[in-house]
Amino acid sequence: MAAVAALRVAGRRLGLGAPARTAFWGGLRKKEKEVEADKIIHQEKSEPSLICPPPRSRNYLPPEDIQSCLESHVKEIFGPSLPDNWQQTPLKENRLKYRLLAQLAAELGHAVPNSQLHLMNSAEDVLNFYSTPVKDVSKFDELCAAELPPNLKITWEQ
Repeated sequence: MAAVAALRVAGRRLGLGAPARTAFWGGLRKKEKEVEADKIIHQEKSEPSLICPPPRSRNYLPPEDIQSCLESHVKEIFGPSLPDNWQQTPLKENRLKYRLLAQLAAELGHAVPNSQLHLMNSAEDVLNFYSTPVKDVSKFDELCAAELPPNLKITWEQ
């Protein structure tokens, strides 16, 4: 800190004004970086913009044989260490839990969200998650489709 103060005092004694000190301390380098950043931004704006893909549909209808499918995956991954009731298989080892959930997500096209991973403690929890259907319909769409009283109308403009 003392060295910085000494350089400032020396700069003032030599008659270096603010512009010279700025160049000495790297002010020009900052301006050069800003100019380069502006060039990059202009280049990105001139390129054609990519159209965002439509939002992913979150609809999920569980297959009828979800229990046998999950049972086969659990037996394949956990092998001989299964309890008598396969649904009571604990998912304590993260490596095996990941393999099971990754295989099911790839096969069924429906992944367990990060916010619910900590709830998957046994094969029964996984079975309950994958047995629950998911509708990708907003509350407004449900209200529009519902039979409403005659004095209530919802107009949905997109």
